[in-house]
Amino acid sequence: MYEGSEIMDTSSTPLKVTELALRDAHQSLLATRMRTEDMLPIAEKMDQVGFFSLEMWGGATFDSCLRFLNEDPWERALKLKKVAPNTPFQMLLRGQNCVGYRHYADDVVERFVKKSCDVGINIFRIFDALNDLRNIETAVKTVKKCGETVEGCISYTVSPVHNIELYIKMARDLKDMGSDIICIKDMAGLLTPDATGTLIREIKKEIDLPIHLHTHATTGLVGMNMQKAIDAGVDMVDTAISSLSMGTSHYATECIVAAQRGTPRDTGLDLDLLEEISNYFQEVRKNYAAFESDFKGVDINILKSQIPGGMISNMENQLKEQNALDKLEEVLEEVPRVRKDMGYPPLVTPTSQIVGSQATLNVLTGERYKLVTKETRECVLGKYGKLPAPIDPDLLAKVSKEEEVIDCRPADLLEPEWDQVVTECEGKCSSESDMLSYALFPKVALQFFDDREKGIKPVQPTPAAPAPAAQAAAPAPAAGGSATYTVNVNGQAFSVQVSVGGAPQQAVTAAPVAPAASAPAGGGGATVTSPLPGSVFSLKVAVGDQVNEGDVVLIMESMKMETEVHATASGTINSIQVQEGQNVKTGDPLLVIG
Repeated sequence: MYEGSEIMDTSSTPLKVTELALRDAHQSLLATRMRTEDMLPIAEKMDQVGFFSLEMWGGATFDSCLRFLNEDPWERALKLKKVAPNTPFQMLLRGQNCVGYRHYADDVVERFVKKSCDVGINIFRIFDALNDLRNIETAVKTVKKCGETVEGCISYTVSPVHNIELYIKMARDLKDMGSDIICIKDMAGLLTPDATGTLIREIKKEIDLPIHLHTHATTGLVGMNMQKAIDAGVDMVDTAISSLSMGTSHYATECIVAAQRGTPRDTGLDLDLLEEISNYFQEVRKNYAAFESDFKGVDINILKSQIPGGMISNMENQLKEQNALDKLEEVLEEVPRVRKDMGYPPLVTPTSQIVGSQATLNVLTGERYKLVTKETRECVLGKYGKLPAPIDPDLLAKVSKEEEVIDCRPADLLEPEWDQVVTECEGKCSSESDMLSYALFPKVALQFFDDREKGIKPVQPTPAAPAPAAQAAAPAPAAGGSATYTVNVNGQAFSVQVSVGGAPQQAVTAAPVAPAASAPAGGGGATVTSPLPGSVFSLKVAVGDQVNEGDVVLIMESMKMETEVHATASGTINSIQVQEGQNVKTGDPLLVIG
């Protein structure tokens, strides 16, 4: 375990550096798509640098390995540890969420942490999206029992209810819980130079633990913030090798090393070795160009929307699939309004997805909270933890018609899960690591197990190809002309007129049209269509079931969030056109009510 007392006097102590290339850098820039195969050849050199730690696991990497790369995330950790045994491995753990998107029972959290230690994780950066420290208690206690290092997190945000006094209290509470290091986690790049220096100085006055700064480059202030942090005595900083830095990622490792050379905070890291590593990742990055966001520069407006870098690319993709990329600015303006309505949660996984998805739906439907995601409802009801500020009364009334807001630790309401997981995994998998993968992502894990059994190899990346011509039901409008399309948004069909003039972007106007009805075999009926692109998470009805208008008929999963799809009419389920796990686009038929 890391002994913080060794570096408490930081005035002449080398600055320690955590390298993020193997986790948050490619999560922020390349949609978490980097394969283990592209990490292993350079891992030995990274192990020689002398980093404080290598962040290489957690966050979205676990999900992406299973869902997109056809890789075993547990094997990734073991393989990397074999070639890089000397540098501590670090992971990002979402407290009671582990690396998933809901709260899991304590028995699952404990097993996940213990198994993570077994595969080589040494430092656990543990946070809760709402800064509700009740949600990290189990994870912290388990890491301590395993003899590894706890880095307790303050999820930094800006709002009328977040201030320096609150963050100092959090630091005290994190120390009392057993944290070995305090991390200031600035996931959206909201820090300013003055705020950075003040926050670190004031916490250091009160807390005799090392402070680790994590911040993004999105707003362009990161270099100034880093220097202010160093001047204030920060003990460790997160950086990304230059070829995977800046934009929505992090400050470049080489810049920090060069800036501190010859000063009392000299990192002692070898710039020539770092250059080799950077050159390697420069070539690797080319294979993932298809996953890069259009956002590559500086956006000071993030100080208003507070959207983390990775969330921007997700929102862009969702809007593209909806043929509504022109709505991006409206969504960015809606995000802070939704955040205020929901009691000013910090925007970090999963709350960034919850708020971002809800803001997107509000804009696309043209009516605020016409469609409320399951996660928005549960967040407002306290099932993710205590929100920092009071909730908008109208929103609260809308989502709490049948349920009361809870005020206990959400996991206290969960029954132990592990025995049920073991039962459900019988005949599907037998190792504890596989069963943990199933516990966190049941449907995704089962597909992975099936592919593995069939001998399907991990996904191979390919350089980005030229973008294909847009597919549409009508020809694209000529310059100065227009064309009309029918677009389904959240179950409602819109007649959309797209006109092109001299402006750089298309102008879009939309008017609702009558909902389409299908004619299934054996009679007519009303078709329920997909309200957004995503996958069918679970079916709630079967053919022959009687439903009433407004009943939940299935659950969609999109942007890692679940959205209920409701019956558009009363009647009998005549047919179901989809199955669980199937990917669908906006407007695709789901089922027919006769």
